[in-house]
Amino acid sequence: MSLAFLFPGQGSQAVGMGADLAAAFAPAREVFEEVDEALGQKLSALMRDGPEDQLTLTENAQPALMAVSLAVVRTLEREFGVGIDRAAFVAGHSLGEYSALCAAGALSLSDTARLLKLRGQAMQRAVPVGEGAMASLIGPKTDLALAEAAAAAGSAAGVCVVANDNNAGNVVISGAKAAVDLAIEKAKELGARAIPLNVSAPFHCPLMQPAADEMAAALASAAIQAPRAPVVANVTARPTLDPEAIRRLLVEQVTGRVRWRESLIWLAGEGGVTRFGEAGAGKVLTGMAKRIAPDAEAVALNAPADLEAFASSL
Repeated sequence: MSLAFLFPGQGSQAVGMGADLAAAFAPAREVFEEVDEALGQKLSALMRDGPEDQLTLTENAQPALMAVSLAVVRTLEREFGVGIDRAAFVAGHSLGEYSALCAAGALSLSDTARLLKLRGQAMQRAVPVGEGAMASLIGPKTDLALAEAAAAAGSAAGVCVVANDNNAGNVVISGAKAAVDLAIEKAKELGARAIPLNVSAPFHCPLMQPAADEMAAALASAAIQAPRAPVVANVTARPTLDPEAIRRLLVEQVTGRVRWRESLIWLAGEGGVTRFGEAGAGKVLTGMAKRIAPDAEAVALNAPADLEAFASSL
């Protein structure tokens, strides 16, 4: 059995996430305390109690989701003896790439929390609220070619690109609001359903360049070590162990496409992965893995019982 850990991105947050882990395991509590200290805010209380609108803010959701993922990883290692070294690869969806890097020891927990706080703030600053938009194109006819055709049509009204190639039947477009609205109409003509996403900014598109510039400055001074497991990067869908490549790819990721479908195809194919464990809040990536790599096993790891069952199965 070859294992890969997956780390979720924005959208998986929910009030109460991580609370059962903190109640059950000291390593989880330590992670939340360390993140609170690094940020100088009681993020753990916001995660536990809400309010939801504050947790959903990008600058809070990003470090919060990472904290839950690392609480899972540390608990697996310290309570159940399942370290990151058991994984052949790690990969994370969008902000989850930071979680993957932290789990693999490339970034410290406190640095990761601060970088994600800044990343969320920078993304929010990059485009005024209401000027950008994202939409999920879904349905059996939806694939990358359809989404690219819709985005190309939308480009007549401004920036519009494919932001997340999640899996067949689920591709996200992003850009200027007028352009995304036009792309939605084209997508419907082509046979897809289109759902506008309730997001505060158009992520993973060229409009995020100011945020990419801010992250480039922050990452230039960040301490990045070689990870203990290869990290499959969003923008290349290929693994790397090189700290300088990681630094560059994290900057490119702000404006670049999340090539998640390709990443999992590579992991289950050339990577030889037969089992995926989604470490963190929710089970969105578990569902995607089952659709993209149906011959591999995929499990969500976020409740104490999940961790115990997973560890005993190895």
